[in-house]
Amino acid sequence: MVSTAIKDREFRLFREMIYGIAGIDLSDTKKAMVGGRLARRLRHYDLTSYGDYFRLLEQGDRDELQVAVDLLTTNETYFFREPKHFDFLRDRLNALRSSGQPVRIWSAACSSGEEPYSIAMTMTECLGAALWEVIGSDISCRVLDRARAGIYTGERMKGMLSHLAPSYFLKGVGGQAGKFQITAELRSRVRFMQINLNAPLPNIGKFDFIFLRNVMIYFDVPTKKQVIARMLPLLRPEGYFLVGHSETLSGIAGGLSTIRPSVYQAASRDEKLRPSLRPST
Repeated sequence: MVSTAIKDREFRLFREMIYGIAGIDLSDTKKAMVGGRLARRLRHYDLTSYGDYFRLLEQGDRDELQVAVDLLTTNETYFFREPKHFDFLRDRLNALRSSGQPVRIWSAACSSGEEPYSIAMTMTECLGAALWEVIGSDISCRVLDRARAGIYTGERMKGMLSHLAPSYFLKGVGGQAGKFQITAELRSRVRFMQINLNAPLPNIGKFDFIFLRNVMIYFDVPTKKQVIARMLPLLRPEGYFLVGHSETLSGIAGGLSTIRPSVYQAASRDEKLRPSLRPST
């Protein structure tokens, strides 16, 4: 039974651990959250202190370490969060419709799937059955399992556009009443994979849009620069990089121009190839 709150020294151990793994910089205000989320694991192992649980993780159980990471990195999200971004996406997709080129979008740090499914609904509405792909990634295996299942309770439907719900959700009945599942057709258009943005990225190709929203608020400046430096090579020329409305890439990422607050665009291919002009000596 957990009889005491997490101590400052114990909190620092977990804060350093999650920073080293995921680059997330937990402030002192997150101490109670860390204690609350890990308390269930202490009960699971019948431990009496958070220090004992940390020592258990140090023994090298990778499965339990993943459980701890999942608990400490999960963030709340909802459908069509920050709707102005989806207005922008809709506008750009309509412009790309006649190009005939496949459109690829990466929803990084996608949590339980609301963002990539919102993107997929928007792409279906704009592009129909054309060639397009959405990849959703997260460091947490637990939330990725939930995202793949695509099952949400009514309270998780906050932000869902009412006119889209009948086309993309199945309504639960009987024992599943109050739950909604993304249709199999839409789920088949979204590919989920575990990716740690604080580590070398896998070869997942290049994208026309990258969504990295409401994530960098948890990173310190050096980590922000490292994460963006890893991701930008995966953005196609003239592709778009979107961050949360409370976030900015100012002073963090070179090679991007600001389209509007929280929306950035990569240089064109010609601009990337153009040699820099230097004064003659």
